[in-house]
Amino acid sequence: MPTSIITTDDLREFKMELLDDIKQLLTRQASGKLKKYLKSSEVMDLLQVSPGTLQNLRINGTLPYTKVGGIIYYDTEEIQKVMDANRVHHGLNS
Repeated sequence: MPTSIITTDDLREFKMELLDDIKQLLTRQASGKLKKYLKSSEVMDLLQVSPGTLQNLRINGTLPYTKVGGIIYYDTEEIQKVMDANRVHHGLNS
């Protein structure tokens, strides 16, 4: 598998995509279209992450989940809390 070099432009682009996803999440939540619990496939679509990344977020405790009968569910409020807690502010003078 070839090695890829990640540039600051790549990271900036990723950040912008992630922020767009967060905005979509907030819009859906405000309009009441978002469900209380999401399955893994829905979270992967929402956050635009791979199954492996989602599994890593579960394993390292970043993203809380509930497992019922072999199906993993994620609370949309918990997803929002994780996104808020990991928000990065650059260039803001406080």
